[in-house]
Amino acid sequence: MRQRPSTRTKTLVAATRASPRVVSPAAAARRVGPPGLREHGRVSADHEVLEANRAFYAAFEARDLKAMADVWECSDRATVTHPGWPTLRSWPAVAESWQRIFDHTPYIQFFLTEEAVVVAGDAAWVTLYENILQEAEGAALGDARVAATNVFVRVEGRWRMVVHHGSSVGR
Repeated sequence: MRQRPSTRTKTLVAATRASPRVVSPAAAARRVGPPGLREHGRVSADHEVLEANRAFYAAFEARDLKAMADVWECSDRATVTHPGWPTLRSWPAVAESWQRIFDHTPYIQFFLTEEAVVVAGDAAWVTLYENILQEAEGAALGDARVAATNVFVRVEGRWRMVVHHGSSVGR
């Protein structure tokens, strides 16, 4: 016969569930199982955030501003810092920066490494390394490495990006 959990156990479990957690994509996949389902068919927040993050990089690789706008919260909270650029705030400034990058980048491909997601209520962030293979206008194919932080908020049940910060790092 199963014992009922003590009050102390219930409190510890509740405190653990309320605190932010860091989960690697591999751990999230192990925990939620393919294709990211938990008990009763519900998708985990970790999985949803990682999917939103992947949609961001798919839009970036496709150089598709409409797809990028679908990932972002198109509001005054939108903030981006591209490597070597000043911080830009509000969706119009952020969108213009993406369009400029897309116009001058004929090819870009990302290999994401060391992804970690933290979910804290209706906010989440993903830290990772962007290992980039790209061709810039008038330049040969090259590579770069960027440490990135992507911040998401849950709006009406959907994760939207509000911050992307990238900093160049050495290899």
